[in-house]
Amino acid sequence: MKFSIQLSADYPDKAYGGDRVYQDMLAQAGLADRLGFESVTITEHHLMNCLMMPAPLQFAVKIAAHTDQIKIITAITILPIRDMRVFAGEVVVADIFTEGRLLLGVGRGNFPYEMESLGIPMNETRERFDESLAVLRALLNEEEVSWDGKYYKFGPITVMPRPLNPGGPQMMMAAVNPDAIYHCARQGYHVQTTPLPGNEAYLRDQVAAFNRGKDELGESGETSLTLLRVGFMCHSEMEKRERMQMAHSFLGRFENVYGGPGFVDNGVVRALPRRQPIDQLAKSLLIGMKQEMIDKLSTYDELGVDRIILNVNFGCDPHETLDSIQYFAEEVMPHFATDDGSGIVAA
Repeated sequence: MKFSIQLSADYPDKAYGGDRVYQDMLAQAGLADRLGFESVTITEHHLMNCLMMPAPLQFAVKIAAHTDQIKIITAITILPIRDMRVFAGEVVVADIFTEGRLLLGVGRGNFPYEMESLGIPMNETRERFDESLAVLRALLNEEEVSWDGKYYKFGPITVMPRPLNPGGPQMMMAAVNPDAIYHCARQGYHVQTTPLPGNEAYLRDQVAAFNRGKDELGESGETSLTLLRVGFMCHSEMEKRERMQMAHSFLGRFENVYGGPGFVDNGVVRALPRRQPIDQLAKSLLIGMKQEMIDKLSTYDELGVDRIILNVNFGCDPHETLDSIQYFAEEVMPHFATDDGSGIVAA
């Protein structure tokens, strides 16, 4: 099982400064690279301080310049808000500048406040995403592409420069519904999900759907399942309780814009009260000490999850967050290390 750090750029206090937030994220990327994490992931969100990153490909290029080997995953870039004729070229250049370390995660956008503020009704996002993805794939695979659809109409064009590899970088789809996960895997896409309902039964349904799609894909393609979880390594029960409280507050902000009323004041997402008790929340998050973390991750490993993304950015002190990343790499990752046949053991 591989491990990734989500550079989610949480920004609860505007006085802290966006420059400092992104310097913190770069420090995390550099540390993750040195410690042997497989990847870092970049969110995309606009007009709000929650998961704040309006320029994911630019950030990917910046990270590549400050790291040596770590993969860089956009998780995810929002297709319906973009013109694919422009975006396709940006993807090719980002793939070149990251020296082939880019995994392009894409999705339709799931924050109504954000999408509707950008002029995209939520009830159109699925249809817009499907056509955008089809256009993007065509532009990355073919030359002199023409299109006559609902949202795109254009004559023959060729994106320049051409991709490093046919079709551009590998793609990952964000999906939560098991049926959507199945269809993504069956088409050969990498899949990122999260069991938002927070129960193991739903996660098992998601994994089963992925495996069904992967089996039907057969050996003709390559796909993997990535799971996103809020996570933090703690040194004591007292620290664990403090982190749980912080995560509870963070999720109150997240849920405000994810399916909630979307109360945003001057770019700051309000933290709304949550009905879920903290002790119940604790069961679904990867916040804890060494053995508890290993035990929870072992369940995911046994289910066949290929990659875990840890969202460690939910309001904690930046130095303590770096300490948590290092602690996790030194004390937990070795328990999930594998030999890939090259003689090199990696997590």
